[in-house]
Amino acid sequence: MEHLKELIREVPDFPKEGINFYDITTLLKNADGLKQTLDAMVEKYSNKGIETVIGMESRGFIFATPLAHQIGAGFVPVRKPGKLPSDKVSVSYDLEYGQDTLEIHRDAVGDGHKVLIVDDLLATGGTAKATADLVEKLNGDIVAMSFLVELTFLGGREKLNGYQVDSFLKYDD
Repeated sequence: MEHLKELIREVPDFPKEGINFYDITTLLKNADGLKQTLDAMVEKYSNKGIETVIGMESRGFIFATPLAHQIGAGFVPVRKPGKLPSDKVSVSYDLEYGQDTLEIHRDAVGDGHKVLIVDDLLATGGTAKATADLVEKLNGDIVAMSFLVELTFLGGREKLNGYQVDSFLKYDD
């Protein structure tokens, strides 16, 4: 999978100076790259008994939905506040420059449901940890967390101790 890094555009100084942004849209538009990425994810999580794949707003939806379909699971979105129409559970978490909140429908995950959490990128781990907290509030069983890209130098994996964390492409600087 390392060769897929060639399909990811690195944009310096975005969204602010000193940040190197890893733009996956260039991988997504490449049919072979997208297929290889999804095939690798499907291979990793097939036959694990996963009942629900949760994608985090918004790029997590890109991978979570087709992955759920391919492994025979349902898909559940985790959204920013004000986007879900029914009874929901929310959790607030700290960002580098403030706080944010995520929400999930209260009936999205049943007691003991086997859940896979999916997002495009693992950076500091705050969003992933908040999503795990939501799943656990609903008594779901987190099988793993899956990320296309992991920025290892930001230490997000440390916030996710106790969970199986899988990333397919790692950047060390």
